[in-house]
Amino acid sequence: METALVVDAKGLRCPLPIIKAKKGVESVAVGQVVEVQCTDPGSVADFQAWAKSTGHVLVDRREEDGVYIFWIQRSR
Repeated sequence: METALVVDAKGLRCPLPIIKAKKGVESVAVGQVVEVQCTDPGSVADFQAWAKSTGHVLVDRREEDGVYIFWIQRSR
């Protein structure tokens, strides 16, 4: 998957990963994908809720060695 931007939010706790993701998503064009990397286990539920409430698409997510990675497509 091609990403337009990678946001490093590792080491940050809620709500900072969401705030950094929001700024990242707002900086790319509609349709582009932002990859967000964070280490907060609560981010899984946070990003699902945030994507649903904003209308952006949570394209994929995975966990690799304690790092949670989310791919979010800007929808508006």
